[in-house]
Amino acid sequence: MTTPNDAALPNENPSNPIDNSIKRPANTYTEDTAADELAPMRLKDRFRKFLPVVVDVETAGFNAQTDALLEIACIPVLLNEQGVFYPGEAFNAHIEPFEGANLEPSALAFTGIDPNNPMRKAIAEDEKTALRRIFKGLKEVRRTEDCRQCVLIGHNAHFDLAFLNAAVLRTNNKSHNPFHNFSVFDTVTLSALAFGQTVLARACKAAGLDFDGNDAHSALYDTQKTAELFCHILNHYPMLANAMHTEENKEDSTESSHK
Repeated sequence: MTTPNDAALPNENPSNPIDNSIKRPANTYTEDTAADELAPMRLKDRFRKFLPVVVDVETAGFNAQTDALLEIACIPVLLNEQGVFYPGEAFNAHIEPFEGANLEPSALAFTGIDPNNPMRKAIAEDEKTALRRIFKGLKEVRRTEDCRQCVLIGHNAHFDLAFLNAAVLRTNNKSHNPFHNFSVFDTVTLSALAFGQTVLARACKAAGLDFDGNDAHSALYDTQKTAELFCHILNHYPMLANAMHTEENKEDSTESSHK
């Protein structure tokens, strides 16, 4: 199980140049009464009942319809009672290429994955089995957090979502899929906003997080680093003054149009 990573938590070092005003817990976005401040915000309230889940895939090319999905890792982002975001338990799988899948040599050389490696084949699962297992684990977390649906977080998130959605359709897993079909949180955008960086390794270094290039292009490692980066940004940057504001119940009446 992935435990809260110190690098993903606010830096309490008084010598840190970041102003203390941006280190407030996530539930102090408004200046309400002391009684209100005693009640920590729950994860479901922070993201409109979405459970944020960091996802990374390793593939045998760029075409989600034709190229093999080889690895997938998912890490839900959780919120503790102190209002600090942290990475939850990781769910991951090595996946056997689906029948007829294209294996682009240049992509395999880039990731370093050998689909025919005997050690890999011994632990690899077929797409349907792997997705069902991971989806079941995520649904348990979602129910625990009382969230309606998972939303994918990724570095270039639509790439990961495209391969996930394609695999879901191939394996007839639509009814088991806990993820929103098209909404994502993209750490490329967040990193550009927070650090002026878009490359994962550079964004992590700008955030003061360790990043080992030798371990990159493993779905599990990249997911762990992306989760730490996402938590770091959430924990260090305050919500705007009018955050969470809605007019009456208009959001509820129009919610279905945004699904």
